[in-house]
Amino acid sequence: MLAQEKLVAFLGTSNADAARAFYEGVLGLTFVADHEYLVIFDSGAARLMLQKTDAVTPPHGTALGWHVKDLAASMRDLVSRGVAFERFDGMDQDEMGVWRPEGPATGVCWFKDPDGNLLSLSQSAPD
Repeated sequence: MLAQEKLVAFLGTSNADAARAFYEGVLGLTFVADHEYLVIFDSGAARLMLQKTDAVTPPHGTALGWHVKDLAASMRDLVSRGVAFERFDGMDQDEMGVWRPEGPATGVCWFKDPDGNLLSLSQSAPD
C-alpha cells in the first residue's frame, strides 16, 4: 500500500541553524523549508523533517542511513567537509572506519549530526 509513497523520516534538533548547515551544506540534502516547528529537506525519494526542540536525546543505534554507490568516495568527500567517522569498541572496522558485515552490505560506516543522531552510509556488492 505505501510502497509507492514518499517516505518521511523525523529526527529532533536543538539547533536548527547548525542542523541546516550540516544537512544542506555538508551532506548536500535539498533544503525545502524552515517552519516554526520543522526544518525540511529532501534526499532522493525521501523527505527528512527535523523537529525543533529544546533538547535532543538521540535514539539508540542508527537513526538514518544512505545507501551509496561508492562508499570510499562518499567517505572521502564527507571527510573533506569536516565529517568524522565513528569507531566502536569490539567492532572490526578498517582504517577508514568501515565495518564489513556478512550479508548484502559490503561496508557500513557511521557519523553523527550536530545533535548526536547516528547516521550511516552503506554499500552493497553489485548485482
